[in-house]
Amino acid sequence: TVVTDNGGAGAIAADKIYEAVKDKIAKADGQVRVGEVNQDATSANISERGMGFINKFIELAKADGFTVAVVGNDFYVNQVKDNGDQASADVILEVAVPAQTTVELCATEASNIMNKDDTIAMFGSNQVSAEGVLTANQNLNKLGTGEGKIIGAGFDAGAVLKAAVKDGTMLGAVTQSPLMQGKISIETLAKICDGESVEDVTTDGYWYDSTNMEDADIVPNLYD
Repeated sequence: TVVTDNGGAGAIAADKIYEAVKDKIAKADGQVRVGEVNQDATSANISERGMGFINKFIELAKADGFTVAVVGNDFYVNQVKDNGDQASADVILEVAVPAQTTVELCATEASNIMNKDDTIAMFGSNQVSAEGVLTANQNLNKLGTGEGKIIGAGFDAGAVLKAAVKDGTMLGAVTQSPLMQGKISIETLAKICDGESVEDVTTDGYWYDSTNMEDADIVPNLYD
C-alpha cells in the first residue's frame, strides 16, 4: 500500500490549532471546548487521523500544564489513554461522528458543538467533515481568526475548503500528496514486475493556509 501517514497528518492539524488557541486556554475563566468531526469510526485512515489529532493535542496541552478530557463518540473516547476528568479538565475535546457520511449530517454534528458557548476550535478530519463544519458556519458565522471567533481547520482540499482557507474563514488545512502517491505507486509496480521486493510506503501530510497555498510545493496537492 501507498498511503498517507494519517496519524502524523492528524497531528499536524493539532499542532496548528493548539498554537492558535493556547493563549485562549491560558486566559479562560473556565473550561474551553475543541470539537473534532470525523466522517466515521470504521475506516482505518479516518480513525488513525482522528486519533492522531487527539493524541497530539493532549500531548501539547499537557506539556503546558493543561488537563484534557475527551468526550463524545465511544470509539474514539475508548482509545484515549489516561483520559482526564470531564468535570475538572481545562479543555474538553469533543469528538462527533455522523450516522452517515454526508456533508449535511456532518454539519449537524458540527453545529451541535459550535453552538456551545465554550467552543474555541473545530477540526474536520476529511473533506466531507470539513465541508460539514463550513456548512454549519453558514448559519452560525462563528469561524474565523478574530476576537471571539472559533478557530477552524480541515483536511484534504476541494474548492469549498480552499476558498474558506483563502478568505480566512478557516485557519488552514492539511492536504495529502496524491501526486507523490501516484508516482510511488508506479515505481512500486515497476519493482514488482522486475521481481524486486517491495514494502508499504507512507507519505506525509502538508499544512496549507492563506500564506502558502500558492507555493509550488503545495499547489499540486490542492485538487478541486
